[in-house]
Amino acid sequence: MAGLDRAAALGWGGAIVLAAVFATLSLQRHAQMRTTGYDLGIFDQGVRAYAEGRLPTSLLKGIDYPLLGDHFSPVLAVLAPLRLVFAGPETLLVAQAVLLAVGVVPLATWAARTLGPRTAVVVAFCYGAAGGLAHAVAFDFHEIAFAVPLLAFSLTALGRRRLVPAALWALPLVLVKEDLGLTVAGIGVLVALFAGRSDRRGRRSGIATAVFGIAATAIESFALIPLFNPGGTNVYTGQVGLGTAMTQLTTLASMDEKLATVAALLLPTAFLALRSPIVLLVVPTLAWRFLSDNPQYWGTSFHYDAVLVPVVTAAFVDALLRLRHRGGWGCIRHRVALVVSVAATAALLTASPLAQLLTPALWQPDPHVAAARSILRQIPDHATVAATNSLVPQLTGRAEVGLLGIVPIEASLPRFIIADTSIPRQFPLDADDLVDLSAQAQRSGYRLVDAADGVILLQRVG
Repeated sequence: MAGLDRAAALGWGGAIVLAAVFATLSLQRHAQMRTTGYDLGIFDQGVRAYAEGRLPTSLLKGIDYPLLGDHFSPVLAVLAPLRLVFAGPETLLVAQAVLLAVGVVPLATWAARTLGPRTAVVVAFCYGAAGGLAHAVAFDFHEIAFAVPLLAFSLTALGRRRLVPAALWALPLVLVKEDLGLTVAGIGVLVALFAGRSDRRGRRSGIATAVFGIAATAIESFALIPLFNPGGTNVYTGQVGLGTAMTQLTTLASMDEKLATVAALLLPTAFLALRSPIVLLVVPTLAWRFLSDNPQYWGTSFHYDAVLVPVVTAAFVDALLRLRHRGGWGCIRHRVALVVSVAATAALLTASPLAQLLTPALWQPDPHVAAARSILRQIPDHATVAATNSLVPQLTGRAEVGLLGIVPIEASLPRFIIADTSIPRQFPLDADDLVDLSAQAQRSGYRLVDAADGVILLQRVG
């Protein structure tokens, strides 16, 4: 029993360390104004709506824009109680850090109990330093943070052949994001296959889970999202049309960016994850990403790889177990794989957002940030504001904020306009467009309140 307790302690210890690292990076980035309205501000407004007893909306995407008509992620309501106590986007950043970190608990504990503490430490390092989680931490907040621990617990149960719990842990994924129903279906298929003919209960659970996952994705994508969407459509399904998918499929093997994404996922596992059938669960997510015509989905720069990290890590543990059971040469390959995993993960860390923690720029006072904060403090609480992307999340905790360039000023008539024109290219307007918009606003009823280091604050007259 003591051994089991030590294994669990190792898993939870790893989670505490990772949560501290992830939270430090994301909070410090926010303090240095490296977070954005798209997407941290959007999610903060959505969770705030839940906290106020309303369905989630975001002024950043449009006036009273319903977020359930963008992505189906009702799981965000779980954060509403925290948002009531701790107002502001920092709450979301810390919650995300904790959720991503908790995913290491079942995986490292599984490894410790079956392969020993040294292997568990390598597994925890492989998981925590994986680029997919680091990029998610460095790109604001996203709902997929909830999927990571759910997948970790589900796939650990699957690897241990605890088939019904594996299915049950997977089911809530359909409340995280509409495409994850396909991953739920994949888990269901593996549950049924692992059950075989001898375990009827497990096989039935797997089949039911697979059907449920497919049905959930279909209903959410083609019925619920269009129902909530102001235009009555799902704007994302059109990115993976049949023609587009066929075009992307024919060029799949020649797309360096897509191949690099796959390599970056598998390298921390020394490519050993390919020896486990669990690795097949990366296919649903990689399929919609790689068959889309949106190049932002193809690479590793955003948060899209985060849900794949627990998959390849679980496949890594499963593959190590298969090697260990072979004995002899398999045990030698096991040790070699651990060394390669540590070396490969450490090498990838040099290009990881986690490396920002060691850069002076993340910690040193920034004159531009100081100037921007001085101007931001002049905006009173509960005011209506139109702001540029980098300034939005500094205000969503205390004001009603829209994004300059999304809703016309004459339609929303915010009390304040604040623009950072020092950033040459930003979404949706570049610096020159922002200067023109500010000049136009001053001609149509706004006065200049303050300006410093490229940050301009305007107030509506009267």
